[in-house]
Amino acid sequence: MRVHIVNPSHFSFGTAFITPRWMFVLAASTPAKWGDPILSDESLEPFDTNRLEKGDVVGIGLHTGNALVGYELGQRARARGAWVVYGGSHPTLFPEEALERGGAHAVVKGDGDDVWAQVIEDCVSGAPQPIYNGGRIDAGKFRKARWDLMKRESYAWATVQTVRGCPKHCSFCSVWRTDGQEPRQRDVHPVIEEIVELRRMGFRFIALADDNFYPVTLEDLRMASRRADKTRYNELKALRDERFELMALMAELPSDLNFFTQITMESAEDPEFLDAMRAARIRGALVGVEAVTPEGLKDVYKDFNLAGEDLVERLQTFRKHGIYILGSFIFGLPSDRPHTFEATASLAKRADIAFAQFVTLTPFPGTLDFEKWEREQGENMATVDGIPVSRHWLIPQGKRPKLLTPHPVMSGEQIRQGTQQVWNDFYSLGAAWRRSDILKSYKSRIAFVVASKVMLQAFGNTGLSTDSARASRATKWGGLGFSLLQKMFAAPPLPDLMVPGTTRAGEQPAA
Repeated sequence: MRVHIVNPSHFSFGTAFITPRWMFVLAASTPAKWGDPILSDESLEPFDTNRLEKGDVVGIGLHTGNALVGYELGQRARARGAWVVYGGSHPTLFPEEALERGGAHAVVKGDGDDVWAQVIEDCVSGAPQPIYNGGRIDAGKFRKARWDLMKRESYAWATVQTVRGCPKHCSFCSVWRTDGQEPRQRDVHPVIEEIVELRRMGFRFIALADDNFYPVTLEDLRMASRRADKTRYNELKALRDERFELMALMAELPSDLNFFTQITMESAEDPEFLDAMRAARIRGALVGVEAVTPEGLKDVYKDFNLAGEDLVERLQTFRKHGIYILGSFIFGLPSDRPHTFEATASLAKRADIAFAQFVTLTPFPGTLDFEKWEREQGENMATVDGIPVSRHWLIPQGKRPKLLTPHPVMSGEQIRQGTQQVWNDFYSLGAAWRRSDILKSYKSRIAFVVASKVMLQAFGNTGLSTDSARASRATKWGGLGFSLLQKMFAAPPLPDLMVPGTTRAGEQPAA
């Protein structure tokens, strides 16, 4: 019997930009008695189910975007006689769907870190439960990833997680429902040890794969401090102090390391935190801008963000502190109008953000937007080949509507074309070269431009196109770009690198 862990993907690039961390964490949760699991990331190459033998256990991780291709893979695996197990955010929300459509023998809801070992045991004994509830494990039980099972040359960036959960409640996001609103913050020292392990392997670009690296805002502390009972204030203060402890240790790591993370706009009000990020060499962050107008922000329950010129100033604050922003924007909101595309593109340029992603409004399961959409449409929900459009992930890409929710003044094709034009303009060669002036060396500027074009091909063109030929070209060029970036971003291995505060790897200094 062999254990397989598979990351399904519609597109295989040969080389990938970032490591799918969950696979390597689940590998660490696989009991040694079953041997090392076989990891297959389909963003590198398709998984060959002919490799499977009867009795093998196949763990398949799904988010909504890869659910359909994952279900198809699971059905093929079951036909080979393998035990098929699904986990991830999508099966957490729709476990019955994975059982009915994906050929699943078992589905894991919630965190798989602890329960995975039992699932394997039950499969081997021939009696897996249909549904396992992994829950939300305590941060102290988070596992280090099995990076020793990774092919170093396959990825440009590595990933480390420091916290799960987000205290916000954005209407388009399901994270606060699947991972919780109470931040589960990992202990500082295992995080540093894992970063050191990755730098020893030759990674110098690491994404902190967190739901929100800034889980405690200054406003949170102010509100808690007003209470007579200081318990909550002390809890939040401890979480904040641990963030600073982590960043202080990161600052002691080799100077060629570069970190990127995900934070909310409110962190721009916290100059002490931003300065600590810069000292820790957290060079950039994904910030959900979403909309550039007050009306758009109300559409997505994100009116704690700013709009217009106030938003430009707020985004420029990050750059003044040495942090470069990947801004995320949504098109197709009810308040959007034809001029919204140009207004958004113009603001992104004025705000000096380094990278951006432009997506069309898609109500995902587990979100308030999704629930409102299903509630309002009810029996009037449109269908494609008998599948309700609200179950858009089950509709083949070529038949999927360009816009899922009706817009009051624009057609789906107008929104698709407008979105694609913004992608093309923002990532044009000239625009990318001008933005690269944030970097000093010519080599770094070239890498920036390459990364910009890869962003367009791998995420802009494949994500919006329903033309298979165009998507195929984008996949080809995206793969070439990822391969080039892997070489440009790599650093010589440092096998003897010590963990800060130790004399030799794993040993505490003498008193």
